[in-house]
Amino acid sequence: MTSILVLNGPNLGRLGTREPDIYGSGTLDDLRAVLDGDAGEDTVDLRQTDDEGQLLRWLHEAADSGAPVILNAGAWTHYSLALRDAVSLVTSAGGTVIEVHLSNPHAREEFRHTSVITAVATGVIAGFGFESYRLALAFIRRNGR
Repeated sequence: MTSILVLNGPNLGRLGTREPDIYGSGTLDDLRAVLDGDAGEDTVDLRQTDDEGQLLRWLHEAADSGAPVILNAGAWTHYSLALRDAVSLVTSAGGTVIEVHLSNPHAREEFRHTSVITAVATGVIAGFGFESYRLALAFIRRNGR
C-alpha cells in the first residue's frame, strides 16, 4: 500500500467557482472523491495551499519519505524556482512527481506556456480536467514510486 501525495497550489481551493469554463465545476472535495475511488488499496493524501512555503515543506516531506507526488502548482508553475528545486529534490532522490494541469497551458496566455517544473518532473499531464489527476494516479499505481 502506497500513500500518494496530491499537492495543489494557489487558487485551487476555489475550484468549482473559479472560472468553471476553464477549470470545470468540480470542487477539491469532488476531486478527492474521484481519486479515492480510483486509489484501490493505496491512500490519496490530497492537500491544497495558497502558501508557497507550505508547498515546499510538503515536497521536502516527499523527498524524505519517498512518497510519490501528483502536483498542480498553479501559477507557481511558471516562475517559482524554489518550487522547481524542491521538485528536483524529490526526483533526484528517485521519487516520482507528475506535474498536472486541469487546462492546457499551451492553449492559453503566453506566460502560461513556460513551466519551470517540467524539466525536473517525472512527467506532465495537462488539459484533461480531473482526468489529468486520474491518469497520473493510474501511472503511479502501475509503476510504483
